[in-house]
Amino acid sequence: MTTTLTKHEQYLADFRVLEQAADGSAPAWLRQLRQEGMARFEQLGFPTARRGNEKWKYTNVAPIADAAFRYSASPKTSGVKTTALRRVAPWRKEWTTLVFVDGRYAPTLSSVPSDGGGLRVASLAEAFRTDEALIEQHLAKHAAFEDDGFAALNTAFLSDGAFIHAAGGDEHAPVHLLFVATDSTQPQVAYPRTLVVTERNTKLTLVETYVGLGDGAYFNDAVTEVVVGDGSAVDHYKVTLESANAFHVSMTRATVGQDALFSTTAFAKGGALARHDLHMALAGHGSSCKLNGLHLTAGREHIDNHVNIDHAAPYSQSYQYVKGILTGTSHAVYTGRVLIRKGAVKSNARQADKNLILSERAEVDTKPSMEIYCDDVKATHGATAGQIAEAEEQIFYMRSRGLDPKAAGALLIRGFVKEILDTVKLEPLRAFLDGVTDKALPEFQFEGFGDRDEQRER
Repeated sequence: MTTTLTKHEQYLADFRVLEQAADGSAPAWLRQLRQEGMARFEQLGFPTARRGNEKWKYTNVAPIADAAFRYSASPKTSGVKTTALRRVAPWRKEWTTLVFVDGRYAPTLSSVPSDGGGLRVASLAEAFRTDEALIEQHLAKHAAFEDDGFAALNTAFLSDGAFIHAAGGDEHAPVHLLFVATDSTQPQVAYPRTLVVTERNTKLTLVETYVGLGDGAYFNDAVTEVVVGDGSAVDHYKVTLESANAFHVSMTRATVGQDALFSTTAFAKGGALARHDLHMALAGHGSSCKLNGLHLTAGREHIDNHVNIDHAAPYSQSYQYVKGILTGTSHAVYTGRVLIRKGAVKSNARQADKNLILSERAEVDTKPSMEIYCDDVKATHGATAGQIAEAEEQIFYMRSRGLDPKAAGALLIRGFVKEILDTVKLEPLRAFLDGVTDKALPEFQFEGFGDRDEQRER
């Protein structure tokens, strides 16, 4: 008789296989960390409760919890070709590129210089052997998993990923981390993990890309930790281009030192369900962060941006500007929280979320908020969700100048996204995202506008 494991039992069984495959080669502290992650996941599970679950109030993760995802401790990477990756992801030969296929490092697809000067880039599996002390100092110290089931599960399966150490006070060439999900007849899961540590007065540009090569269902449970040293600047880009049946849940944690800057731009399109949990700790005097975001949702897609910025030091600054375009029956969620702690004098915080809704069936839930425990600060926040009626005057004006409804609508949409895309300082990446946006525009049109416009003219 065949015994069918429950969903949680399957994760535990896969965890035991991973532990056996490691065969005691991992450091003792890493094995202990994995065990703590699995133990915590067994306690927490997935956040499926619909009541008393404020962090996940607008996002139902039952489709993830109810699915049976397959995990492979040693997936095959030989079937993926560089030519296929260049068609679906940003790519430049002068970039340092690490490619991960179904969660595992693929050295034959990657391009890593033998001598990066003050820049050390490697897979985590390798870095556990060569940079163990530095990794033990930071890994799982910034992305806590005690109250997050997804982070706990990622930590339980922590065996490979990306490691970046930037030092020497230099400005380094861009680093591209490309996480690829292959097509499969069975739903599969991967646990991408990234640790970035920059030392004092160092500049680093980092591109983090997630793509799918087929239409099969899969689940990416990703965690990224970034440590920005005093006086350093990290320019981070997160590009999520998942397949239509994909689930993507990611956590990014950045700790920013004195007079340091963490700047991140997120672009997301595709995926049945996507959630990005971003927390930036402004821990040093004069630290700052910038967040620009753009998401395009269509059909029944769901995207959730959960942002927390912690002003823990004086003279810290934060800037958030997120935009979304929705059509079909898609759903977007933005929850933004800014905390200005007691003693964080002269802090400055700005927060804005804007959405262009092209369909009467699309939905936006937006909740910007601020908690301020200090008097001598500047803080502003706001959110808008533009319905079709609010865009009619602008389109009618463009039509009166000779543009047809589709061209007028496309021009308005293109102008809406341009403000975010223009913040991408890395020119090859900006050109790639421009292309993705232009290709998507035919899918994003003002539903029913033409009929109302003709009635208006009559």
